[in-house]
Amino acid sequence: MSMSNRSVRPLLVGLLIALGLSTAVALAADPIYLPLVMNSAPTPTPTPTATPPWPAIALDTGVAGFDRPVYVTEAGDGSGRLFVVEQRGRVLVVDGGQAQPTPFLDIRSRVVCCGERGLLGLAFPPGPGSRDHFYVNYTGSENGQLVTRVSRFAIDPAGQNADPASEQVVLAFTQPDINHNGGHLLFGPDGFLYIGTGDGGGAGDPDNRAQNLSDLRGKMLRIDVESGSPGSYEVPASNPFVGQPGVRPEIWAYGLRNPWRYSFDQLTNDLYIADVGQDAWEEIDFQPANSAGSENYGWRIMEGSHCFNPNPCDPTGLVLPVWEYSHDQGDESITGGYVYRGALVPGLQGIYVYADFISGRLWGLRRVGAGWENQLLLATGRNISSFGEDETGELWVVDYAGTIHRIVAGP
Repeated sequence: MSMSNRSVRPLLVGLLIALGLSTAVALAADPIYLPLVMNSAPTPTPTPTATPPWPAIALDTGVAGFDRPVYVTEAGDGSGRLFVVEQRGRVLVVDGGQAQPTPFLDIRSRVVCCGERGLLGLAFPPGPGSRDHFYVNYTGSENGQLVTRVSRFAIDPAGQNADPASEQVVLAFTQPDINHNGGHLLFGPDGFLYIGTGDGGGAGDPDNRAQNLSDLRGKMLRIDVESGSPGSYEVPASNPFVGQPGVRPEIWAYGLRNPWRYSFDQLTNDLYIADVGQDAWEEIDFQPANSAGSENYGWRIMEGSHCFNPNPCDPTGLVLPVWEYSHDQGDESITGGYVYRGALVPGLQGIYVYADFISGRLWGLRRVGAGWENQLLLATGRNISSFGEDETGELWVVDYAGTIHRIVAGP
């Protein structure tokens, strides 16, 4: 991948590659975004046609002390704790508004970092009560070959720390290059684990992996890790490609370049996928709650709603993004977020919140009639590597420089 000849702060370099960028530019002035309608996208859950004013938001003072944080989440155990994922291979706990000095998990010795590589995802199993295990997604090495591992770890009976020696590798596959590893994973409302994989690297997906249904890369995978033997997985019988010769049954959807965070709306169960673009367009893909899977989101045939390879192309059968933005104004790497369902900012209810890692701009996206409306909500000046939800549904912003911040009402 080629990089721009414009200077970028050293702190950004690792995650610029991690998010699948092929160029990096200096921050630019705030652009004006106009509503964009993609008529071929699936129809999401309807929302009222009356359009309320956009809310004013801000970030609180936050919690500091992290090294290259790339994700924050909660365990759903009623403790109110937050778990912050550091790219080098640690998970730290925030309890009572303070980062705890003892890591919840430390697997730095087995994680290959950094750039796009590293400890990239964390998910706790669904359901009430305390947890005795969880899952991570990280890049490691095996016989000199870079691999992605989805692993299960046990938690000690007191529920305070993980046991690094308890690792059970649930799913592993090789990575041909150092970029486009995806890395996110989360449990869906159906109880299955969704794993977003990048196309394996190389500008333009040179081996066309994202369109290859015999390859796990460039996909959204859906597996059952909570049934059967611990440390293994089963393929849900309802996965769309089960029983088809030559097709990996773990695949739920395909045609993704590098999905950098995706989430389910807590109220509607609709799925939003932020997919990092190549040279020109960042996109948000939408999958309604009643989807049976098998969507083809277009990469490398298309980048966003634009033909990429081949060009011209035939978009028949492809699911185009419900929103996209160009690189023209200094926004070059999308960071997916969540539909807000908290209580601190009532005006943010039902709005999908996302950002751009390069510019630090944070937007809201909402359904309006038959289309979608987008609005700049906050120019943060931060390198937003991720978002996360706490147990109350409030949204947190992860700054790659080492802090996390809750979204609150603005002035």
